[in-house]
Amino acid sequence: MRKSVAGLLAGISFMFASGTSAQSQELTIFWAEWDPANYLQELVNEYEAETGVKVTVETTPWADFQTKAFTEFNAKGSAYDMVVGDSQWIGAASEAGHYVDLTEFFNKHKLNEVMAPATVKYYSEYPANSGKYWSIPAEGDAVGWSYRKDWFEDPKEMEAFKAKYGYDLAPPKDWKQLRDIAEFFHRPDQKRYGIAIYTDNSYDGLVMGVENAIFSFGGELGDYSTYKVDGIINSEQNVKALETYRELYGFTPPGWAKAFFVENNQAITENLAAMSMNYFAFFPALVNEASNPNAKVTGFFANPAGPNGDQYAALGGQGISIVSYSENKEEAMKFLEWFIKDETQKRWAELGGYTASAKVLESEEFQNATPYNKAFYETMFKVKDFWATPEYAELLIQMNQRIYPYVTAGQGTAKEALDALAKDWNATFKKYGRQ
Repeated sequence: MRKSVAGLLAGISFMFASGTSAQSQELTIFWAEWDPANYLQELVNEYEAETGVKVTVETTPWADFQTKAFTEFNAKGSAYDMVVGDSQWIGAASEAGHYVDLTEFFNKHKLNEVMAPATVKYYSEYPANSGKYWSIPAEGDAVGWSYRKDWFEDPKEMEAFKAKYGYDLAPPKDWKQLRDIAEFFHRPDQKRYGIAIYTDNSYDGLVMGVENAIFSFGGELGDYSTYKVDGIINSEQNVKALETYRELYGFTPPGWAKAFFVENNQAITENLAAMSMNYFAFFPALVNEASNPNAKVTGFFANPAGPNGDQYAALGGQGISIVSYSENKEEAMKFLEWFIKDETQKRWAELGGYTASAKVLESEEFQNATPYNKAFYETMFKVKDFWATPEYAELLIQMNQRIYPYVTAGQGTAKEALDALAKDWNATFKKYGRQ
């Protein structure tokens, strides 16, 4: 007994000498450099106040985020305990052993019931329909729309629009109305344009925009379980969706062939377009009078329905995962237990984070908190995502290469572009043994 007490005292002395006491435990979360990461730092400061565990949100510019993360993963480095990784990373990170399997944690806390179902499917589960989970939905995001309420609500514009199209001018309920409104407000002689859409083909901007159309026209990218793409990516619905997207490009401001989130917010702040596509994560700047002189007259709506009533949106956002090489996995798991609590998710939303908690999203308090929260709530139960397989980057490049010349320059036809893409994807999936 005497020896055990002595050993215990020696252990305590060592803990204080080496700085490894529970009170000095530290965690590092890696994320991209943007406003939600700042909101997360505010949130985790509250975790430190509660537990004494210091949590640092380390950031890097978006352009370097993936490279820096996977360089550390591949080196089996322990610099990061958790990462808020893009949804498309989940296949590569899980298959390579970079992420801790969170299936038991997921099932224990019934996160299939706690989080919006679509966010579980795309942020957390891999392979598709496998019941294996690698992250906790953290920053919900998707593509939505902003619009100029003052243009829409001008009595003369409303009268002229109804005379031309036969129905009232209002936020569009479907893609036909979206197209009509874009055409109506497209007035190059007045330096006013109908719409701003994603066209940047350097990463996923254009693809996200086209997905908005594809999913709402009742189309899919392929079968995520069998990797079948023939007759799916080049389906009749997808051809019509791509043709519509090309038509909308004709109503964009000049020089809109490389536009992404920065330019699409500028379309509203600089009085260029009646409507603008963007991630919800970038809408806070549009309700801030310091960054948007038109803040008081800017409204928001969810991605409209397609011709058969299908209504979906392209998923953005990220889940938070524990890095396999972390030396603090047990403490990281405790943090996730805190993060998923109802009160934490509510606080996350209050700070500006986009919660994926179904309970918080469905609350009137959340939906009325900002001008765009209701549209966000509607969207997060109707999202779909790109391929999450490890070769997703190749698939993304191939899609950009096939659809960009058609959308921005009218080269070929939509069917030709999608037929060629189907061949590209078949070859890629065969190369990696998926088919």
